[in-house]
Amino acid sequence: MKKFTITKKIAKHGSQAIIVIPRVLENELKPGTIVKVSLDVVGGASK
Repeated sequence: MKKFTITKKIAKHGSQAIIVIPRVLENELKPGTIVKVSLDVVGGASK
């Protein structure tokens, strides 16, 4: 099992909030790969 830690700003795609995975992980996280995701909110959204 490999473990990666990334810190990302939540993006918007239409009306949905999404997390974009960095391209550098593209070979490790191919479509169909099962991952465990845990989210810790470290900052609030500013408007």
